[in-house]
Amino acid sequence: MAVEAQRPIVYPVPDASVGPPAKGAPEISINRPHGWRRYESTIIGTTTVVLFLVIWQAVAFVRLVPALFLPGPLDTLNALVGLVRAGTIWRDLGVSGEELLIGYGLSILAGLPLGILIGWYRRMSYAADPFINFLYSTPRIALLPLLIIWFGIGVASKIAVVFLGAFFPILISTQSGVRNLDPHLLNVAKSFGASDRQIFTTVALPGSVPFILSGLRLGVGHALIGVVVGELVGAQAGIGLMMATAGATFQTSKVFAGLLIVAGAGMLLTYGIQRIERRFQAWRPQ
Repeated sequence: MAVEAQRPIVYPVPDASVGPPAKGAPEISINRPHGWRRYESTIIGTTTVVLFLVIWQAVAFVRLVPALFLPGPLDTLNALVGLVRAGTIWRDLGVSGEELLIGYGLSILAGLPLGILIGWYRRMSYAADPFINFLYSTPRIALLPLLIIWFGIGVASKIAVVFLGAFFPILISTQSGVRNLDPHLLNVAKSFGASDRQIFTTVALPGSVPFILSGLRLGVGHALIGVVVGELVGAQAGIGLMMATAGATFQTSKVFAGLLIVAGAGMLLTYGIQRIERRFQAWRPQ
């Protein structure tokens, strides 16, 4: 006598939009933070920053350290307001923003596909690794005189510095993401007869997303360093030039104002990439 296969029992999932759950339906509990715990990270982070600013202003107020060496937050804010009122900051912001966006954008356009190709094709990585290691270990500031000779003292040479600074973190992180794929996922895909193109689009690329986004975050910091360092030598305008001029004339509060602008830009870009990272985290194959 044939034994009938036992069919799985499927319980109805209650829908909050259609009223209370049916009688006898299992309750589904979702672990969500309640009360202030929902905003715990924001509260702790904001409190820590405010406490730091208060201590910094207190140290500046009692002049434990001369203002020439450590201006207070209010001194920095007044210097920033003075730059805005004078109107000179807008040209510097425009030039530095152009260098950052173009250089960082080009590094993404070049670093992502090249990193994927080098990580996917091992022989290509054998040929490219010596050049990547050589150029990545070379300080970008050492290449700045050569870039000025090639591109001049205008914006183009600064864009090249930003590009070289952000290109290699993006390239290396993407390459590492493709190389460190879970071999079990690859074997399962091959066992089901998936082609190389299907494996690449459904396993390799989604599995590399966390590494790619980490490379983008690292690239932001290197790109901002490239903006400031590039404008210290042979620049006509920019935040880095403004900071260098203020430092040469002992206007320390203006130097701190420039640091505040650069750090604020980096925080905004990093926050945007973190939002994208959280959005695409579910894309990673499990």
